[in-house]
Amino acid sequence: MDAARLEQLRAEARYRRERRDLYAARAYGGRPTSAARLRELEREATAAAERLAYAEAEARQQQP
Repeated sequence: MDAARLEQLRAEARYRRERRDLYAARAYGGRPTSAARLRELEREATAAAERLAYAEAEARQQQP
């Protein structure tokens, strides 16, 4: 796994996590939100974090 791909996965995981957090904050602020949308954002954030963790583990195994 090259460094550019790892950085891309880190950025994606951060983006998905931030979107989820912003939507959750919106819900706590009393603005209209959808529970289904929050679940979808949580699923996307989890999937991105798992892809990143897998790629980082793979990169560690490839290092001498």
